[in-house]
Amino acid sequence: MTGPVRVGVIGCAGIAVRRMLPAFAASPDFEIAAVASRDPAKARQVAERFDCRPVSGYGELLELDDIQAVYVPLPAALHAEWTEAVLKTGRHVLAEKPLTTDRHRTGELLELADSRDLVLMENVMFVHHRRHQAVQRLAADGAIGELRAFHAAFTIPPLPDGDIRYDPELGGGALPDVGVYPLRAALHFLGLELDVVGARLTRGAGRRVETSGAALLSTPDAVTAQITFGMEHAYRSTYELWGSEGSITVDRAFTPPADHVPVIGLHRDGKTEEIRLEPHDQVAATVAAFADAVRTGTLPDTRATLRQAELLDEIDRSASRGEPVRTG
Repeated sequence: MTGPVRVGVIGCAGIAVRRMLPAFAASPDFEIAAVASRDPAKARQVAERFDCRPVSGYGELLELDDIQAVYVPLPAALHAEWTEAVLKTGRHVLAEKPLTTDRHRTGELLELADSRDLVLMENVMFVHHRRHQAVQRLAADGAIGELRAFHAAFTIPPLPDGDIRYDPELGGGALPDVGVYPLRAALHFLGLELDVVGARLTRGAGRRVETSGAALLSTPDAVTAQITFGMEHAYRSTYELWGSEGSITVDRAFTPPADHVPVIGLHRDGKTEEIRLEPHDQVAATVAAFADAVRTGTLPDTRATLRQAELLDEIDRSASRGEPVRTG
């Protein structure tokens, strides 16, 4: 493919306007072709800001013949329907997380994309930040000895009462929204063979979805992962790897701003070393990764996306039953 990839956007969600559309606009690999909304006024407002075509209605955007890729920042419950519709028109897709609210639909969409040689990428941005690669290298080099346990937490303050993340019909809830981050981090560092040992989900007063939760997972060789998440809490965004000889800590782990100076805490022999890295824009890095996959025709490894969907389901079932999930 020569020239910039022309991308269309289905929906004008906050994350699209604040983070992704500016990243697309700043990338030499993309040209924003059109923005669609069910609200024509909103489509016009966003399109004017990003110098592209406003489109009234999601389906109308798919009728355009000058778009090679589509970004889908809709509420989670709408991801499956519109991601499938985009793939069936032969376009590549970058979809907000979670890719769908159902493990089976996630698998079906990944298979559909693969069968058509299309890129389908879930927008989990933190995995593209260089800091986590540096943490992996430290652990692989034996900086903390043999890995014993992993802890991660992502919690945010209460949202406005009308926020879609409190709406079960739109796929709301703490588990799919903020729980994805520590869960994906556990997969990132411990591998795809994680299984759920047990979980709890808690619903805040007057809420129709879970607003907090925790889960315990384990690898086959008994390295445990404890994850905590919530959306009516003090802000916390951290993870820690514990080893036989030390530990590694990371703060502001999942949504750091582009100018944030990343710090890795290495704790061993009773001492703490702070390893400072250069700032890295994980939003731009995600856009670059999507562009590279589209341009080269190299389909991304989606095994973590599928396993994440399976584990989200297992956590939910474990919490509902009040007992560990038995798999296999």
